[in-house]
Amino acid sequence: MPTTNAQWTPDSWRACPIRQVPAYPDQSKLEAMEAKIGRYPPLVFAGEARRLKAQLALAAEGKAFVLQGGDCAESFSEFTANAFRDTFRVLLQMAVVLTFGASLPVVKMGRMAGQFAKPRSSDNETQGGVTLPSYRGDIVNGPEFTAEARIPDPQRMEFGYFQSASTLNLLRAFASGGYADLHEVHRWNLEFVERSPLAERYRDLAGRIDETLNFMAACGMTSATTRDMRETDFYISHEALLLPYEQALTRIDSTTGEWYGCSAHFLWIGDRTRQLEGAHVEFLRGVKNPLGMKVGPTQEPDDLLRILDVLNPENEPGRITLISRMGADKVEARLPPLVRAVEKAGRKVVWLCDPMHGNTISTGNKLKTRNFDAILAEVRGFFDVHAAEGSWAGGVHVEMTGQDVTECTGGAHKLTEANLTERYETFCDPRLNAEQSLELAFLVARELKERRVPVSPMAVAAQ
Repeated sequence: MPTTNAQWTPDSWRACPIRQVPAYPDQSKLEAMEAKIGRYPPLVFAGEARRLKAQLALAAEGKAFVLQGGDCAESFSEFTANAFRDTFRVLLQMAVVLTFGASLPVVKMGRMAGQFAKPRSSDNETQGGVTLPSYRGDIVNGPEFTAEARIPDPQRMEFGYFQSASTLNLLRAFASGGYADLHEVHRWNLEFVERSPLAERYRDLAGRIDETLNFMAACGMTSATTRDMRETDFYISHEALLLPYEQALTRIDSTTGEWYGCSAHFLWIGDRTRQLEGAHVEFLRGVKNPLGMKVGPTQEPDDLLRILDVLNPENEPGRITLISRMGADKVEARLPPLVRAVEKAGRKVVWLCDPMHGNTISTGNKLKTRNFDAILAEVRGFFDVHAAEGSWAGGVHVEMTGQDVTECTGGAHKLTEANLTERYETFCDPRLNAEQSLELAFLVARELKERRVPVSPMAVAAQ
């Protein structure tokens, strides 16, 4: 029976075919942990999710730009305040730069406080003739290649919940406690510009930001007088992959009587779990959060429209964000039919570019990496497609960190494969480091500037 014809409940997904599911050896322990987490407080609130949906609705209309970024997969072992602060700081810096490039407010979402589960291309992994279950993220099992570590353990869901709660508490403090002050963020960007080998390329934009801040100060808009210059809205997001955990944190909103997934403000479906009759589509169709869905080169237009009918039958603006992850060599061939079909059908969606997942390669020493030029090429191709189709390129979705890792090649500092082993720290996919992330933001801002009208001095106040 099609999902659209069945009544939704928080557990109706259990009757559907499911992919990317861990094989828990003890179902009674899993059920006990689900019940335990089901009694814990929600991590986010329905009103926050509705506020994000309203901001995404503006992005769907071309009145905002979206920045979504963070770790490929968060780690229990790297749970430090400094790591979250540094990633949050870089996202703020990127947002300020993109605000000026787009001449629009930037909606900020972190792949943080819950991005623990990872889909895998195979259920098993073989090393040295030994085959074990694949690592599926810290919320499921451990990255160490041992039989004990790779056993899915429900106890990890509770640890993930508490780490998410602590991270979210810290992010809320950063967003509202003065760390997000616009003048301070701009000072950090000036420091980046001065030490970059491409400083001359960035000075023009940095100078325009200076002029705008000075103009606003002359008009009496300073951090002391204007809340939006010292605070910011920041939302958390993750792939809704581990459905027992997601169901356990699903709650009824007391003000509307509607169901919300309260593990994050924004939840997305991955490219491997977007089957129309599948469990992940079934679960997410019933929660009222804003939702994302990855669309890769195998996505067909007709199938996409059918999934949109299920996830957003009322065509509500801000409800659906489509995250394109084609690869630099496929974006200009595979994306236009999807954009064209969505536009022709009048579907109200936000389009984001994920230039990371389609550009992953393996090096000679078997490390996964991504080349900065390929990442930038996919972003440019994404903008070109939307310009040609008359639609709005609504934002970018990047895997990045505030740390000085060496996981992606290229960029202004010309990292090579030989540099990768210096600080290759990811458990899953390679991330842009802080310098590469900011470089991408400046280059995207330049693309946006060339496609948009000059910046309004008031736009930055909404960043």
